[in-house]
Amino acid sequence: MRKIDTKEILNILPQNIKSDLENVIDSKELQEIRIRVDKPLIYQVGNKELINQYIPRAEDIKTIIQRMSNYSIYAFEEEIKQGYITIKGGHRVGICGRCIIEKNEVKTIKNIGSINIRICREVLSCSDSIMKFIVSNNEVINTIIISPPKCGKTTLIRDITRNISEGMARVNFNGKKVCVIDERSEIGACYNGVPQLQVGIRTDILDGCPKSEGIMMAIRSMSPDVVLCDEIGTNKDMNSILTALNSGVNLITTIHGYGIEDLYSRPVFKEIIENKVFKRAIVLSSRKGAGTVEYIYDLTNKSIVWRG
Repeated sequence: MRKIDTKEILNILPQNIKSDLENVIDSKELQEIRIRVDKPLIYQVGNKELINQYIPRAEDIKTIIQRMSNYSIYAFEEEIKQGYITIKGGHRVGICGRCIIEKNEVKTIKNIGSINIRICREVLSCSDSIMKFIVSNNEVINTIIISPPKCGKTTLIRDITRNISEGMARVNFNGKKVCVIDERSEIGACYNGVPQLQVGIRTDILDGCPKSEGIMMAIRSMSPDVVLCDEIGTNKDMNSILTALNSGVNLITTIHGYGIEDLYSRPVFKEIIENKVFKRAIVLSSRKGAGTVEYIYDLTNKSIVWRG
């Protein structure tokens, strides 16, 4: 795991919180910093929740919002209405407060009362051992990653992106042109359009773009060999995936689930199963920590080809 750059997190924090954070900021297990007005500061460190004595004030929240938006909150309205801002280094700051609704959609969030700073981490080479199941004869096998929340699926698909983009001599695989549809800015963790994490030299990212639209945009404009995206689940997503398949583009994506049965049991996935879009399924868990590969499933032969 590469050491995270905590400087950008410290830069947005007021001195009271920064001082309190010094004891845990360099911990490899620090995941979240929860800041709520008039409630204790809470850190998520591994599986432990650390509740601190410092009680953040509204002024602390205001300072954080100003600093992470470079004192121009209006410039970040598109991100804010999605409920977060991505800061330099790729760290995501979730926001809760009063939602302003216009035409049945969230226009912005005001009176911000709580913030969640999610520490951005990448685990380089975490996909190396499974790449032999994802590529064959210098081609990418259409693959779906099935995982419950917080089991490392985004970290894994990010490293798969890097390996496909860079190429891997150990499996006789040459780098391919990759386009990532990063709807929630988690795979590349882009800041001002530039990925903050390593996604490879042949990778282009459509940041903050809905998957169904982004897949079509990528095919029309970027001529990718492979399209990657996170968390498919709507009928529009499925239609775009089928179009990509018919365009000769390879696909790697993820869904929430606990096993291969979740792919077969949900009606929304019926069409892609019938069209045999995906050939491989990688099932994750947290049994041995985030990113545990439980098994790899061959959807063509309906059999497990590897078990962890």
